[in-house]
Formats: sequence, C-alpha cells, structure tokens
Amino acid sequence: MRKILLASTAFLMACSAEAQKSDYGPPSEVQDIYAIASEPSADRIRTDIQTLVDFGTRHTLSETESETRGIGAARRWIFAEFEKISKDCGGCLEVIYVSDTISGERRIPEPTEVVSVLAIQKGSIDPNRYVMMSGDIDSRVTDPLNGTSDSPGANDNASGMAGVIEAARVLSKRKYAGSIIYAGLSGEEQGLFGGEIVAAYALNQGWEIKGVLNNDMISNISGIDGVIDNSSVRVFSEGTRANETEAEARTRRFTGGEVDSPSRNLARYIKAQADQYLTNLDVMMVYRLDRFGRGGHHRPFNQVGIPGIRIMETHEHYDRQHQDLREEDGVEYGDTMEGVDGPYAAKLTALNMITMAGMAGAPPFPANVEATGAVKPSAKLTWETPDNADNLAGYRVHWRLTTAPEWTHSRFIGKVNEWEFKNLVIDNYFFGVSAVAMDGSETPVVFPGAAGRF
Repeated sequence: MRKILLASTAFLMACSAEAQKSDYGPPSEVQDIYAIASEPSADRIRTDIQTLVDFGTRHTLSETESETRGIGAARRWIFAEFEKISKDCGGCLEVIYVSDTISGERRIPEPTEVVSVLAIQKGSIDPNRYVMMSGDIDSRVTDPLNGTSDSPGANDNASGMAGVIEAARVLSKRKYAGSIIYAGLSGEEQGLFGGEIVAAYALNQGWEIKGVLNNDMISNISGIDGVIDNSSVRVFSEGTRANETEAEARTRRFTGGEVDSPSRNLARYIKAQADQYLTNLDVMMVYRLDRFGRGGHHRPFNQVGIPGIRIMETHEHYDRQHQDLREEDGVEYGDTMEGVDGPYAAKLTALNMITMAGMAGAPPFPANVEATGAVKPSAKLTWETPDNADNLAGYRVHWRLTTAPEWTHSRFIGKVNEWEFKNLVIDNYFFGVSAVAMDGSETPVVFPGAAGRF
C-alpha cells in the first residue's frame, strides 16, 4: 500500500466509510511506463533530424512543389512517416492535414497556406480526451522573410519534430483509455500561426485537450554560457490562465491559484513522472510562460484555454539559432547537425512519452473541483466524476504549504466525490485532487475553482 505522508502527526484526515471499503489503493507506479522510458532510439531520432535537415530549408515561405526541398516536401515526408507508423499498428493512427491561409502579417505578407500534420491515436474508453505532443516543422535563418537560403534547423526544430515521430512509433504499439495527438506544427517562426490554426480546429471539433507538450529545441547540450549539460531540461508554464474572466480573476485574488493554472500543474506532473520513471534527468520547472520576452507554440493553445507547456534544453546556444550559415572571426554560425546530441534528444522524447502514457492511461479528470472551509477548523474538497470513467479506481487528494513549489502530501481516498481535511485550516494550505486508474495511471492534480480547471 502506498505510504501516507502527513503534514504532521497533529494533522489527521477524516476517512469516509466508502474510502474504507478497501484496504488497498491502486498501484503507485505503472510498470509499462518504465519500459516506455527506455524505448526511444537516439539513432532513429538523429536519422529523422538529418532527413529534415536535408530538405535544405523548411521556411514557411519556402518551396512547396519540390519533392526534395522546402516545407512542402518536409510536411509530406512527415505525413508519410505517420502513415507508415499507422500501417505497422494496424491503422491505429488517423493522419490529417490542418491548414489555413495567412496573409497581411509582418512575417507572412503574401497569402500563404500554413499546413500542420496531425496523427491521432484514439483512446478506447474516453476518446474525446486528448494529450498532444508537438514539434515545429519550419525553420529560419537571420532574415525571417528569407525562404530561399539554406536553413537546416537541426535543433530548432527538427529535433522536436523527430521526437514527435519517435513517440508515435513507440506509443502507437500500446492502447490507452484516452487519445493522443502527435503534431507537426508549421508557421512557428512566422508568428505561431500553426498552433493558432490547430487550436481553433480543436475547439471547433469539440476536442477536450488536457495538455499540449510543446517541444522546441531538445537536442543541444552545449550552451552559449560554456556549460555542457545532458542531464537537465526546462519546462515552462504559465501561472494563471490566459483566458480567465474578470470575475474569475477577482475570485482567484481572494482564494488563490496564481501558481496553480492547469498548465502549471501539468508542469508539476511532468516533473513527478520524471522523478518516478527516468534516471539522470532533472526537470527544472520555470515559472514563466516562456523564455524572457520570447514565445513558443504552446502559447496559442494557452490563449484559448488549453493547458500547454514548453519542453526544451536548459542551456541554449544563440550562435546556432536563427542564423545564416557562415563563419566570422573563427566562430561558426548556423543550426547544423554538429549541435545535435542524439541521446539527449531521446531522453527528452522519453520525458514526453512517459507523460502522455500516464495522462492517456488515466481516468477522466475530476470535474468542477471546489474548495470550502473559511473560518472553520477544516477544509473540504468536492468534485464530480465525468462519463467514460470505466477505468477509475478512485481519487487521490493532495495538499501543500502555499509556498511549496510542488505537491508534497497526498492520500488515495477511493471512489468518493468529497473529502474533508480535518485540522488542516484552508488558509494555510493549497489543495487539489487527481483521478487514479486501476493500473495506477493518474491525472495531473486539479486545483479548485476556475483558476485550476482543466
């Protein structure tokens, strides 16, 4: 039985009769996720990065008719790879293009079709619940409007795209309760247009996307700061929901949630999965939407209320980003294969895979989580169980001090829809709840109220 951690011996939790019907909770770990963590191939990922580099340029404004050069050839190759993977798993992937025409923008002045590639692996129990892993198809050099010069984009972002393809190869061999989307997004360097188009498409389709894992630069281990690091990764996440209403913001001001958006709790979940299932990888949670003053392809999803985070290397090398290929004063500029570390890219791909396996294998997220307990000697959580919860074993409640960056205490409580934390004053702690599957797969923690709602 999973050990119960208590805030102190004085803090005891009330136990409902329903929760006590079983002496044991579900497993605390999913054995298959250990296997998943070791399956990404550094060689396959490096080969795919090289293939993308060999298209010469993948600039959004580049050639689309050629079979060997430009973004058109690159996206058709990605589409074909997904179809090949689908054939190997008996047609388990639905491969589609999602596109729209953009024009009149600073970096897309003339009408240009921005085309993304999606491979969808449908869940067996809750198919309309999704987790998405994305990489970017496009690349660029110094001039953001230069669609003709060679722009290999090896690390930025053939690495992320290759990781997505590798994840599809591995996870498509398995079945999950929820659905997984493997996405190659276009137009990132021109203004995050691919993500914006796909986010709108997802909302129009009524997809319930519970998390977008945006992978942007996951193969470089040598930083401009002189540090060589192959054992850490950054995960960026927004603190408050971008689309909260004025009324929701007012409620949050009085009840908390500034650091408990669904995106932030997704980041905490990623770190917890890494701590459990991976070795030699430290997850640095960065409490910021993205790097200082910069952006990434999770942002358009955040903008419309879809939880999303950015996964990337810890030490960037700016001489290898958005640079014309050249040598100046003995310094090599350009994003070439020399900056790619295959084993590191495989490790970060594994981080994505264990996260998606956990989320897709989990039951539906607790719905309409609320907290009460003002001027009382206890705090109370209530929530609802959504449909399609056939694999639900029960719920786990979580709590932490308000200054703690991660969830520190938890307890499995069974198939109930409320829990009272006796002698834990609501003023002093943050609370949340997660859903646990019979095999131990678990959702991220859902924070009460609109601030934390997935």
